[in-house]
Amino acid sequence: MKKRNKIAHGERTYSSGTLIRRFLPYLAKYRHLLILDLFFASLTTICDIVLPMIMRRLTNSAIAVSSGTGVPLAVSAVTRMALVYVLLRLVDAGANFYMQSQGHIMGVYIETDMRRTAFDHLQRLSASYYSNHKIGQIMGRITNDLFDVTEFAHHCPEEFFIAGIKILVSFIILARYSLLLTVLIFCCLPLMFFVSVKLNHWLREAQKAQRFQVGELNAAIEDSLLGERVVKAFTAEDEEKRKFEEGNLAFQSIKKKYYYAMAAFGTSTRLFDGLMYTVVILAGGLFLIRGIIGPGDLVAYILYVSTLIATIRRIVEFTEQFQRGMTGIERFYEILDTPIDIKDAENAGELAVTDGGITFRHVNFEYPDDHNKVLHDLNLEVRPGENLAIVGASGGGKTTICNLIPRFYDVTSGEIEIDGQDISKVTLKSLRQAIGMVQQDVYLFSGTIRDNIAYGREQATDEEILAAAKLAGADEFIDRLPDGIHTYIGERGVKLSGGQKQRLSIARVFLKNPKILILDEATSALDNESEILVTGSLKELAKGRTTITIAHRLTTVQDADRILVLDKNGIEEEGTHDELLAREGMYYRLWNRMAELE
Repeated sequence: MKKRNKIAHGERTYSSGTLIRRFLPYLAKYRHLLILDLFFASLTTICDIVLPMIMRRLTNSAIAVSSGTGVPLAVSAVTRMALVYVLLRLVDAGANFYMQSQGHIMGVYIETDMRRTAFDHLQRLSASYYSNHKIGQIMGRITNDLFDVTEFAHHCPEEFFIAGIKILVSFIILARYSLLLTVLIFCCLPLMFFVSVKLNHWLREAQKAQRFQVGELNAAIEDSLLGERVVKAFTAEDEEKRKFEEGNLAFQSIKKKYYYAMAAFGTSTRLFDGLMYTVVILAGGLFLIRGIIGPGDLVAYILYVSTLIATIRRIVEFTEQFQRGMTGIERFYEILDTPIDIKDAENAGELAVTDGGITFRHVNFEYPDDHNKVLHDLNLEVRPGENLAIVGASGGGKTTICNLIPRFYDVTSGEIEIDGQDISKVTLKSLRQAIGMVQQDVYLFSGTIRDNIAYGREQATDEEILAAAKLAGADEFIDRLPDGIHTYIGERGVKLSGGQKQRLSIARVFLKNPKILILDEATSALDNESEILVTGSLKELAKGRTTITIAHRLTTVQDADRILVLDKNGIEEEGTHDELLAREGMYYRLWNRMAELE
């Protein structure tokens, strides 16, 4: 039966058929395991098919003996039937072991492939995607959601294959005993499947809502735990508990709806079971009275009907697992169907940086999510080896300029060139390898000092890492640590001070040794002592490189070769520190305002 269930996500919809077709290539990769799994699955059906035949023969023999019209079965015959059944049970056990082990392992392989694909795609998505999606939601999609795909990949083909064999064989054998009774039984199936499909849609909607709320709950917990120091500093524990309780109760409410849907689904199955058994009792009893069917045949018939009902019930019960798997696949494809905004152009070449000059030509930019216009017809020439500082009020586009050079965002119109090469026509890897960034918000990974300095250059030797640390002024605190560069610094560098973390980020750039350097508010979050140390490291880092410095503290850029004053209308002023003060314009006012505050 073709399913037309659809779930909307933004402007996209996914039907069950579409999702299954898109999932098939992952399954086809392990078709040798799948074929063996289905072969062994077919072996597990033999016992269910043979047992009613054995019981029919025993019943017919006993009735014939009691009526004096037959001879009793020999002990040897009964023993042979028992031995055959034992042998079949051993085959069933071996086949089931293979299904439970290799079948699940096949599912794990598929889950691993899908998670790798999703992670690769996430790595290529632009900054705007992460600005609009919670990390907890994303993590849920590539972890918990794909756990259920393991079960789906194994059980979906297996369960439907077994069900197909049992339903077909049951129909053929039951029709031999009584075609009319068999037709009556099978007439119940279309109605059963119709009701199941309707309830199935409700179940899937509930499953989808449950998964989304799990992601929201994970995101809220992650946000609260990562900000635990802020929570404690502002004694906001009660507020965090309140927000958590809201999310927790929302999840409870959604899960209750899910279980109502599941209960309705299961109840409908039991009702149809009862209907089919009622048909067997009523029609089978009447046929037995009229001699249309024999007692042994009726016993076998009831056993086959029980097998048929058990098969259908198993398929219906599998629907819950099926929907979890389909929801996982659906949420997986919601990630994969997110377009990659920033990617290599066709036939993109490698960026060859010689001098490090940067040119902005008629650049306009607005953020793609809210269409906030930031830059208007910006023309700017950064000379090779120049130390250019950009200052101005917040919202003027300082950080935006820094984000456009490595193509974290693409310009809305205009061009940016490095040494005469349009950055949109070179590979992202070569472009970003030529640029080093030191930002205000330093991100350190969980691991050791060595891991973080060598990030992006894992093959670097300890000597190179120590040299980079020394150039960054980080050696003085590293030498005091018990394990030196092999010291574990905790999640996000929690064991280090702000100044120490910043110097590690500078050491990371020293090791990278880029031609172009971008310093985005690199010292604004530091205390005075740390700022002095870090500023010295930054001056050392900037030597011989084209450097763009974004700063609120004007004292940190007064030695720059050139200073641009940026506001919402573009470049308001430019010149050296002394030239801008002498002009008594916007820079002069900013400088005096800063002096008053200090």
